[in-house]
Amino acid sequence: MSAARTARLVREVKNFEIKPPWGITCHPEKDDTYDVLLVNLQGPKGSPYERGTFKLTVTIPERYPFEPPLVKFTTPVYHPNIDKGGRICMDMLKMPPKGAWLPTITLETLLVSLQTLLANPNPDDPLMMDVANEYKYSIDTFVENARRYTEKYAT
Repeated sequence: MSAARTARLVREVKNFEIKPPWGITCHPEKDDTYDVLLVNLQGPKGSPYERGTFKLTVTIPERYPFEPPLVKFTTPVYHPNIDKGGRICMDMLKMPPKGAWLPTITLETLLVSLQTLLANPNPDDPLMMDVANEYKYSIDTFVENARRYTEKYAT
């Protein structure tokens, strides 16, 4: 691991201890390495996920910050942009030209954006087409299913 990459990761993770964003914790899986980070993410207030705490893993690539981290939910989530394996469809997690990843994006920015995605799904770019259709055409059913899923897996 390069010294610059390590220094940046140490600084970014330290910021979670010093001034954590609301509802997000982040720490290395192992004390001496920053290759895999463990995240707890509170569901956004006012969303069907608000009573849940979701666990994620963040795998940092060798070329970080020039490549985005691989972020996966380990807690099951009922969401159009998150599949059953925890994979996430979000532009910020993809390289240009199809994605919006930039080396200036920090872990904090990425995780806050992910928290925002929970509250504001993008049904036009889904991983789960059936959930996206439910969100588009039967929002009340979607909210009830997302709330039940959250109670079952994330509390």
